Amino acid sequence: MIRFEQVTKTFVQGDREVTAVADLTLQIASGEFLAVVGPSGSGKSTLLHLAGGLDLPTAGCVEVAGVATSRMSDDELTRLRRRRLGFVFQFFNLLPALTVEENVALPLLLDGARLPAVRDRVRGLIDAVALTPRREHRPAELSGGELQRAAIARALVTDPEIVLADEPTGNLDSRTGQDVLRLLRVLTAEGGRPRTVVLVTHDTATAALADRRVALCDGRLVP
Repeated sequence: MIRFEQVTKTFVQGDREVTAVADLTLQIASGEFLAVVGPSGSGKSTLLHLAGGLDLPTAGCVEVAGVATSRMSDDELTRLRRRRLGFVFQFFNLLPALTVEENVALPLLLDGARLPAVRDRVRGLIDAVALTPRREHRPAELSGGELQRAAIARALVTDPEIVLADEPTGNLDSRTGQDVLRLLRVLTAEGGRPRTVVLVTHDTATAALADRRVALCDGRLVP
């Protein structure tokens, strides 16, 4: 489903070049729940951005569903992210002016759908994450756990094949974080087509919920 083949990603910071990912080879199977662990600055988020086509490799190849991201046009990358990938971020990234229902529906609306046509699906997911009483509330009126549950519903609304989660419990207390992760695990396994999940975290307890764990240090896989 996702393949990294000798991938290196470098960035220029001021007058120096920084290598975020170095000669990384990794395969993530369809339906696998993978945790990527490592300290801050180890390259975890860069790996996730490469998997999601948000960044392109400096060298090597990243394939998503059999297609190299570096060979895709900007429009093709946009369609990949909009229709086949779901993103869950540490800082939620909900739009403050929109209600929970509107935020969850947003990926479908950006793809040309009208809200009345997708309302049943949107409300079904809001119900699945136990936010029905908060459906008309805006992000400023929600707790951290509620914000992350809304973000999970938004990530799943397009029925993506792949879910990429970047430190989704980083701004939550430990109990709320574990509840959110269990919810993510349950929802991504439903529907008869288990989704591929890549979860980036620095927390070993969070990683324990995954099927497999890989560790990064200085942009490289370590035993």
